Amino acid sequence: MKIDLNDRVIMITGGSEGIGKGIADVAARCGATVVIASRDEDDMQTAVESIQSEGGNASWVRADVTQDDQVADAVQKTIERYGRLDGLVANAGINGTWAPVDELTPEEWRKTIEVNLTGTYLSVHHCVPHLRKAGGGSIVIMSSINGTRTFSNEGATAYAASKAGQFALAKMLALELAPSKIRVNVICPGAIESNIHGKTERENLERIETPVIYPEGEIPLTGGDFGTPDQVASLVAFLMSDLASHITGTPVWIDGGQSLIR
Repeated sequence: MKIDLNDRVIMITGGSEGIGKGIADVAARCGATVVIASRDEDDMQTAVESIQSEGGNASWVRADVTQDDQVADAVQKTIERYGRLDGLVANAGINGTWAPVDELTPEEWRKTIEVNLTGTYLSVHHCVPHLRKAGGGSIVIMSSINGTRTFSNEGATAYAASKAGQFALAKMLALELAPSKIRVNVICPGAIESNIHGKTERENLERIETPVIYPEGEIPLTGGDFGTPDQVASLVAFLMSDLASHITGTPVWIDGGQSLIR
Protein backbone atom coordinates (compact mmCIF):
# COMPACT_ATOMS: atom_id res chain seq x y z
CA MET A 1 0.00 0.00 0.00
CA LYS A 2 1.41 3.37 -1.01
CA ILE A 3 2.12 5.98 1.67
CA ASP A 4 -0.06 9.00 0.93
CA LEU A 5 0.82 12.39 2.41
CA ASN A 6 -1.09 14.49 -0.12
CA ASP A 7 -2.55 17.78 1.15
CA ARG A 8 -0.40 17.71 4.28
CA VAL A 9 2.01 20.43 5.34
CA ILE A 10 4.91 19.00 7.31
CA MET A 11 7.67 20.95 9.01
CA ILE A 12 11.04 19.22 9.35
CA THR A 13 13.64 20.78 11.64
CA GLY A 14 17.22 20.15 10.59
CA GLY A 15 15.87 19.13 7.21
CA SER A 16 18.67 20.47 5.02
CA GLU A 17 21.16 17.60 5.38
CA GLY A 18 21.61 14.02 6.55
CA ILE A 19 18.59 12.22 7.95
CA GLY A 20 16.49 15.39 7.84
CA LYS A 21 17.10 15.89 4.13
CA GLY A 22 16.24 12.26 3.51
CA ILE A 23 12.97 12.75 5.38
CA ALA A 24 12.17 15.88 3.39
CA ASP A 25 12.85 14.10 0.09
CA VAL A 26 10.70 11.06 0.90
CA ALA A 27 7.85 13.10 2.42
CA ALA A 28 7.71 15.25 -0.71
CA ARG A 29 7.70 12.15 -2.94
CA CYS A 30 4.73 10.92 -0.91
CA GLY A 31 2.86 14.12 -1.75
CA ALA A 32 3.50 16.29 1.32
CA THR A 33 4.25 19.99 1.18
CA VAL A 34 7.54 20.14 3.03
CA VAL A 35 8.86 23.05 5.07
CA ILE A 36 12.52 22.76 6.01
CA ALA A 37 13.55 24.67 9.12
CA SER A 38 17.27 25.03 9.74
CA ARG A 39 20.06 27.58 10.15
CA ASP A 40 22.04 27.35 6.92
CA GLU A 41 20.15 29.14 4.17
CA ASP A 42 22.37 27.85 1.36
CA ASP A 43 21.89 24.21 2.41
CA MET A 44 18.14 24.73 2.77
CA GLN A 45 17.87 26.35 -0.65
CA THR A 46 19.80 23.46 -2.22
CA ALA A 47 17.54 20.91 -0.52
CA VAL A 48 14.39 22.74 -1.62
CA GLU A 49 15.58 23.07 -5.22
CA SER A 50 16.37 19.36 -5.30
CA ILE A 51 12.82 18.51 -4.18
CA GLN A 52 11.27 20.97 -6.61
CA SER A 53 13.34 19.59 -9.51
CA GLU A 54 11.55 16.27 -8.98
CA GLY A 55 8.12 17.91 -8.95
CA GLY A 56 7.75 18.12 -5.17
CA ASN A 57 6.46 21.00 -3.08
CA ALA A 58 8.93 22.51 -0.63
CA SER A 59 10.11 25.73 0.93
CA TRP A 60 12.35 26.75 3.80
CA VAL A 61 12.29 28.97 6.87
CA ARG A 62 15.36 29.93 8.86
CA ALA A 63 15.37 28.99 12.55
CA ASP A 64 17.82 28.12 15.29
CA VAL A 65 15.75 25.65 17.31
CA THR A 66 17.30 26.85 20.57
CA GLN A 67 15.81 30.32 20.07
CA ASP A 68 12.17 30.68 21.06
CA ASP A 69 11.50 33.72 18.88
CA GLN A 70 13.05 32.16 15.79
CA VAL A 71 11.04 28.95 16.13
CA ALA A 72 7.84 30.94 16.69
CA ASP A 73 8.59 33.05 13.62
CA ALA A 74 9.33 29.97 11.47
CA VAL A 75 6.01 28.36 12.40
CA GLN A 76 4.12 31.60 11.83
CA LYS A 77 5.69 32.02 8.37
CA THR A 78 4.63 28.47 7.54
CA ILE A 79 1.03 29.24 8.52
CA GLU A 80 1.05 32.48 6.53
CA ARG A 81 2.44 30.63 3.53
CA TYR A 82 0.19 27.55 3.53
CA GLY A 83 -2.66 28.29 5.94
CA ARG A 84 -2.20 25.11 7.98
CA LEU A 85 0.23 22.67 9.56
CA ASP A 86 -0.38 18.93 9.74
CA GLY A 87 2.86 17.45 10.99
CA LEU A 88 6.20 18.08 12.66
CA VAL A 89 9.40 16.07 12.47
CA ALA A 90 11.61 17.25 15.35
CA ASN A 91 14.87 16.12 13.81
CA ALA A 92 17.37 18.93 14.45
CA GLY A 93 20.18 17.75 16.68
CA ILE A 94 23.89 17.50 17.37
CA ASN A 95 26.21 14.89 18.83
CA GLY A 96 27.99 17.65 20.71
CA THR A 97 31.09 16.90 22.75
CA TRP A 98 31.86 13.41 24.02
CA ALA A 99 34.24 13.52 26.99
CA PRO A 100 34.69 12.20 30.54
CA VAL A 101 32.05 13.78 32.76
CA ASP A 102 34.65 15.56 34.90
CA GLU A 103 36.09 17.15 31.74
CA LEU A 104 32.80 17.91 30.00
CA THR A 105 32.25 21.63 30.56
CA PRO A 106 28.91 23.13 31.62
CA GLU A 107 28.88 25.03 28.33
CA GLU A 108 29.33 21.82 26.32
CA TRP A 109 26.59 20.12 28.37
CA ARG A 110 24.16 23.02 27.91
CA LYS A 111 24.74 23.28 24.15
CA THR A 112 23.83 19.63 23.57
CA ILE A 113 20.79 19.75 25.85
CA GLU A 114 19.58 23.03 24.36
CA VAL A 115 19.78 21.88 20.74
CA ASN A 116 18.48 18.34 21.19
CA LEU A 117 15.97 18.58 24.02
CA THR A 118 15.00 22.24 24.37
CA GLY A 119 14.94 22.54 20.57
CA THR A 120 12.47 19.66 20.42
CA TYR A 121 10.31 21.23 23.12
CA LEU A 122 10.24 24.62 21.37
CA SER A 123 9.35 23.05 18.02
CA VAL A 124 6.48 21.09 19.56
CA HIS A 125 5.39 24.04 21.73
CA HIS A 126 4.87 26.32 18.74
CA CYS A 127 3.46 23.71 16.33
CA VAL A 128 0.83 22.11 18.58
CA PRO A 129 -1.70 24.98 18.50
CA HIS A 130 -1.77 24.78 14.70
CA LEU A 131 -2.05 20.99 14.68
CA ARG A 132 -5.07 21.37 16.96
CA LYS A 133 -6.60 23.88 14.55
CA ALA A 134 -6.09 21.39 11.73
CA GLY A 135 -8.10 18.83 13.70
CA GLY A 136 -5.10 16.67 14.56
CA GLY A 137 -1.78 15.64 13.15
CA SER A 138 1.40 13.71 13.69
CA ILE A 139 4.63 14.50 15.51
CA VAL A 140 7.75 12.39 15.10
CA ILE A 141 10.66 13.01 17.47
CA MET A 142 14.12 11.84 16.42
CA SER A 143 15.84 10.30 19.44
CA SER A 144 18.61 7.66 19.27
CA ILE A 145 19.64 4.21 20.43
CA ASN A 146 21.90 6.14 22.82
CA GLY A 147 20.13 6.88 26.08
CA THR A 148 17.24 4.56 25.24
CA ARG A 149 18.76 1.12 24.68
CA THR A 150 22.51 1.69 24.36
CA PHE A 151 24.71 3.08 27.12
CA SER A 152 28.17 1.87 26.10
CA ASN A 153 29.33 4.88 24.06
CA GLU A 154 31.70 6.33 26.62
CA GLY A 155 31.66 10.09 27.00
CA ALA A 156 28.26 10.55 25.35
CA THR A 157 26.73 11.69 28.65
CA ALA A 158 25.08 14.88 27.44
CA TYR A 159 23.98 13.34 24.16
CA ALA A 160 22.45 10.25 25.78
CA ALA A 161 20.73 12.38 28.42
CA SER A 162 19.20 14.60 25.74
CA LYS A 163 18.00 11.60 23.76
CA ALA A 164 16.53 9.94 26.85
CA GLY A 165 14.72 13.21 27.49
CA GLN A 166 13.26 13.22 23.98
CA PHE A 167 12.15 9.61 24.47
CA ALA A 168 10.27 10.49 27.67
CA LEU A 169 8.89 13.69 26.16
CA ALA A 170 7.34 11.76 23.28
CA LYS A 171 5.56 9.36 25.63
CA MET A 172 4.28 12.17 27.86
CA LEU A 173 3.00 14.13 24.87
CA ALA A 174 1.34 11.10 23.31
CA LEU A 175 -1.07 10.98 26.24
CA GLU A 176 -1.45 14.72 26.61
CA LEU A 177 -2.22 15.32 22.94
CA ALA A 178 -4.30 12.22 22.20
CA PRO A 179 -7.62 13.99 22.91
CA SER A 180 -6.66 16.52 20.22
CA LYS A 181 -6.06 13.65 17.74
CA ILE A 182 -2.36 14.46 17.61
CA ARG A 183 -0.19 11.35 17.47
CA VAL A 184 3.37 11.46 18.87
CA ASN A 185 5.96 8.80 18.16
CA VAL A 186 9.71 8.56 18.62
CA ILE A 187 12.34 7.06 16.34
CA CYS A 188 15.64 5.77 17.70
CA PRO A 189 18.20 5.40 14.90
CA GLY A 190 21.50 3.60 15.26
CA ALA A 191 24.44 4.31 12.97
CA ILE A 192 23.06 6.12 9.91
CA GLU A 193 25.07 7.70 7.11
CA SER A 194 25.25 11.38 8.06
CA ASN A 195 27.64 14.32 8.45
CA ILE A 196 26.83 14.42 12.17
CA HIS A 197 29.53 11.86 12.94
CA GLY A 198 32.27 14.10 11.58
CA LYS A 199 31.01 17.01 13.67
CA THR A 200 31.31 15.13 16.98
CA GLU A 201 34.01 16.44 19.31
CA ARG A 202 35.70 13.55 21.17
CA GLU A 203 38.05 14.31 24.06
CA ASN A 204 40.17 11.86 26.12
CA LEU A 205 37.72 8.98 25.72
CA GLU A 206 40.44 6.37 26.10
CA ARG A 207 40.54 7.26 29.81
CA ILE A 208 37.00 5.96 30.34
CA GLU A 209 36.80 3.30 27.65
CA THR A 210 35.00 0.09 28.65
CA PRO A 211 36.59 -2.97 26.95
CA VAL A 212 33.90 -4.83 25.00
CA ILE A 213 34.31 -7.43 22.27
CA TYR A 214 31.52 -7.37 19.70
CA PRO A 215 30.62 -10.02 17.14
CA GLU A 216 32.09 -9.39 13.70
CA GLY A 217 30.29 -6.35 12.39
CA GLU A 218 28.62 -4.14 14.98
CA ILE A 219 25.35 -4.01 13.00
CA PRO A 220 24.14 -7.62 12.74
CA LEU A 221 21.64 -7.10 9.93
CA THR A 222 24.20 -5.54 7.57
CA GLY A 223 27.52 -6.90 8.81
CA GLY A 224 28.57 -3.44 9.95
CA ASP A 225 27.26 -1.20 7.16
CA PHE A 226 25.46 1.95 8.33
CA GLY A 227 21.81 2.50 7.58
CA THR A 228 20.75 5.20 5.14
CA PRO A 229 18.72 8.38 5.62
CA ASP A 230 16.10 7.02 3.21
CA GLN A 231 15.48 4.04 5.48
CA VAL A 232 14.74 6.37 8.39
CA ALA A 233 12.72 8.64 6.10
CA SER A 234 10.47 5.78 5.01
CA LEU A 235 9.66 5.06 8.64
CA VAL A 236 8.89 8.73 9.28
CA ALA A 237 6.60 8.88 6.24
CA PHE A 238 4.71 5.83 7.49
CA LEU A 239 4.25 7.33 10.97
CA MET A 240 3.04 10.58 9.40
CA SER A 241 0.46 8.82 7.26
CA ASP A 242 -2.99 7.37 7.91
CA LEU A 243 -1.43 3.91 7.75
CA ALA A 244 -0.22 4.66 11.30
CA SER A 245 -3.52 6.17 12.45
CA HIS A 246 -3.69 4.02 15.61
CA ILE A 247 -0.02 4.35 16.56
CA THR A 248 1.04 6.85 19.21
CA GLY A 249 3.49 6.89 22.10
CA THR A 250 5.50 4.23 20.30
CA PRO A 251 9.30 4.07 20.07
CA VAL A 252 10.83 2.40 17.02
CA TRP A 253 14.50 1.43 16.96
CA ILE A 254 15.90 1.49 13.43
CA ASP A 255 19.43 0.17 13.79
CA GLY A 256 19.76 -3.22 12.10
CA GLY A 257 19.95 -4.85 15.52
CA GLN A 258 22.93 -2.73 16.60
CA SER A 259 21.52 -1.82 20.02
CA LEU A 260 20.79 -5.46 20.83
CA ILE A 261 24.49 -6.24 21.16
CA ARG A 262 25.66 -2.91 22.53
